Amino acid sequence: MSLDTKQSTDMVENASEPRSALASLQIRGKGAKKLYMMCALVYLCSAMNGYDGSLMGLINAIPEYQAYYKLGSNGAASTGLVFSIFQIGQMVGALFSWTCDWQGRKVPIFGGCFGVVVATITTAVAPNLATFIGGRFLLSFCSTIATVAAPLYLVEISPPQYRATLAGVYNTLYYLGSILATFTIYGANIHIGGNLKWRLPLWLQMVCPALVCLGVYFIPESPRWLIGKGRYAEARLIIVEYHANGDETHPLVNLELYEIEQSLQVQGMTSARNFFDIRILFNTRNRRYRLMCCVAMAWFGQFSGNNIASYYLPIMNANVGIKDTNMQLLLNAIYAVTGWISATTGARFHDIVGRRKMLMGSCAGIAICLAIVAGTAAAYEHNHEAFAASRASIAFIFIFGVVFAFSFTPMQPIYPAEVLSNEMRAKGMAVFQLTAGCAGFVNTFAVPLALQNIRYWFYVFFVFWDVFEFVFIYFFFVETKGRTLEELDEVFDAKNPRKASTVTLSARISA
Repeated sequence: MSLDTKQSTDMVENASEPRSALASLQIRGKGAKKLYMMCALVYLCSAMNGYDGSLMGLINAIPEYQAYYKLGSNGAASTGLVFSIFQIGQMVGALFSWTCDWQGRKVPIFGGCFGVVVATITTAVAPNLATFIGGRFLLSFCSTIATVAAPLYLVEISPPQYRATLAGVYNTLYYLGSILATFTIYGANIHIGGNLKWRLPLWLQMVCPALVCLGVYFIPESPRWLIGKGRYAEARLIIVEYHANGDETHPLVNLELYEIEQSLQVQGMTSARNFFDIRILFNTRNRRYRLMCCVAMAWFGQFSGNNIASYYLPIMNANVGIKDTNMQLLLNAIYAVTGWISATTGARFHDIVGRRKMLMGSCAGIAICLAIVAGTAAAYEHNHEAFAASRASIAFIFIFGVVFAFSFTPMQPIYPAEVLSNEMRAKGMAVFQLTAGCAGFVNTFAVPLALQNIRYWFYVFFVFWDVFEFVFIYFFFVETKGRTLEELDEVFDAKNPRKASTVTLSARISA
């Protein structure tokens, strides 16, 4: 079953009617509330990732953990291996993202989260470093499969008029996981003795993925995947209920269905049989431009100076004179809370201001912050009595985190999913994960050694790098605000996609 010829013609001739009708949709309707609850469950995949992201950096500050596995206390090569195995598992797991097109978005989310539960048990009881590293690899491999499928699902299930808000909140829940991990370890370090103070937080890592496993069965499948598999009636019911609050006559319903169907007729869906045929990623100019945006966002999201703080904030604090373990953990907790507030607010602003302006503003802001951090850290290093410089350095590390989170955090997995076409999306997100994994791998080994050896000059490097990001985004990134995923096809077919993307939808329709 599909839209008949007359319906298709009417949709093309009256495109402005569904566009103007977007404003009439109630974001507090019954269907919208159900959609928010479904998305909240999927957000826990990001919280799962955030918990792990802070967990290892914080556990690394606990002497009992260091002593048990005989690791160096300052995050050198041995600690780097414990961290970097996550990036290796992430890169391997990305090769299996074809399961998102083979079995839909829900099955990989369930399978990945279930694997994380198993891996959590492995690391929590690991008697030696080899078993611990093996558990970390399994955890990374499985979480990658889940966290590839989750943003795909959110981008495809979200209505176009507030896709950035609804899907963008996903990555902000990374901070919720970070907050849970930070306060868990902070409390355990104060109130629990022995090895339990670091093993208990490892056990609690299974909470978020376990909740996802229990609830994912009850949410609907992606309507785009259903249409790709010929299950048109099911897809229509989902769009009617969750995008139009049950109004079958709302013009947006047929518009979305028509655009998805037309796009899939041209592009098709990826399957396990043709997943490793990567020519589809670069065999046309359109696709090469999309892939460039995806790869750039993956690298920028991991290599803008943000990983310095996320994994090695305790070491950074020590470099400016804060060496008490409890104080380091408390500062990490505050850093996570401020980041979550900023990222959640920023998710809404992406639908108001737009992706390009937000990302460029963030690049300018974090470059300024890191320049100040470099200067104040240098002042403290040359004069350990310069406590004002020490406090200023910590303050601007926090401001850096707020500025980065406001813009980059909501869009890190969402913008790549937006710019990739239907037939590229699963493959492209695998490339996204591989690129992010490579950037994270470089960060993991470079950050501890650089902070120990070149110290504040490492911040200076990222100042210049962030300026480069600003220029790159200005000249090449497209604006996705307000468009359906299928409408972006027209943008990337243009001679200058970046320029075409800045033309407002109202001007394009009236033309």
